[in-house]
Amino acid sequence: MFSKLLNERKTLLYLLAIGNTIAFATWQVMLNNFAVEHAAFTGEEIGILQSLREVPGFLAFTAILVMIFIRQQTFAILALLTLGIGTAITAFYPTALWLYFATVVMSVGFHYLETLHNSLSLQWLSKDEAPKVLGKILSIRALCNFMILGTLYIYLMFFAANYNLIYMLAGFTAAAIGIFCWLAIPHFEDGVAQKKTLFLRKKYWLFYLLTFFAGARRQIFVVFAGFLLVEKFDFPIEDVVMLTLVNAALTFYLAPKIGRLISYIGERRALTLEYIGLIVIFVSYAFVDTIEFAIALYLLDHMFFAMAIAIKTYFQKIADPADIAATSSISFTINHIAAVALPAVLGLVWMNNHSAVFLIGAAIACASLVLSQLIPDHPRPSAETRLTSTPLA
Repeated sequence: MFSKLLNERKTLLYLLAIGNTIAFATWQVMLNNFAVEHAAFTGEEIGILQSLREVPGFLAFTAILVMIFIRQQTFAILALLTLGIGTAITAFYPTALWLYFATVVMSVGFHYLETLHNSLSLQWLSKDEAPKVLGKILSIRALCNFMILGTLYIYLMFFAANYNLIYMLAGFTAAAIGIFCWLAIPHFEDGVAQKKTLFLRKKYWLFYLLTFFAGARRQIFVVFAGFLLVEKFDFPIEDVVMLTLVNAALTFYLAPKIGRLISYIGERRALTLEYIGLIVIFVSYAFVDTIEFAIALYLLDHMFFAMAIAIKTYFQKIADPADIAATSSISFTINHIAAVALPAVLGLVWMNNHSAVFLIGAAIACASLVLSQLIPDHPRPSAETRLTSTPLA
């Protein structure tokens, strides 16, 4: 049975997701406290670091050029190894320049891995099973997150945080999973030959715009929601870990259900629910003045991330199968256009008025809500938007 599992493509998708989660979740949950406690970061430095972190995401379109020489599966495993190494070296030196350097190394691996994982998922999964399996992958990520951070929380109950040890353990574990994938998992053949050139298709314009605004919205949450808890409410590291554990438990339970919900109600309705919820959450963030309310908003905000599956499955339904790898690479670049500039710019806005940062997030959610209404009831080639939709035969 174990041998049979190793010969399934889904097994590789699950293992890559687990390795990704171990490295990146540990990096992320510890970062704000390490940066503030040991490197004396303010909003300005954290904004610069997060902008640097997104530069490799902005350059994700280069993945399709690398695929000319390296197969997608091999490339994904190498990306996981790079992510692990970047995570392992994060806390070697508590200086801004070292943190910037280690973050870029980690981010190169992370963003290439995310690009390739998305590409392989949409190629290997059928349109009917994609929402459900992508929901299961999110659930597995959450379970892994819960187990790793649960161990971390127990450790922090008895010992002071040894950031260097924690980052090294997480990074080298992720790298070990990458080595296992290289040695134990067969190298699968691509079902459809992928185009190895860069292009933008007019028919994918709505997918591009939804991806762009999703990147902007995500950055406001990733960079500033957690930083709000630490800077404004003096949230200690053990409570940050506990909050992440609660998020993981909720995602583990809800993600498969959200995947099934998207299959049932369709992408437009799912995204409508997400963006209405985000508008309310971001406006509330702008004026929150109690730690209890801030925690509730953080949990609700995180729950909506699973809805982003709908953007991926919308693209899968309208795409030419041969376009998936190239468009996945380009979509990550589009996702990170705003992400590169926003953290640094909003870091400066934060210094004067943190409420304005979250009101900008609400405006982004409003724009996304309007765009999502253009998704047809039955997206498919030649019916990519409601403006071009034709009746089903």
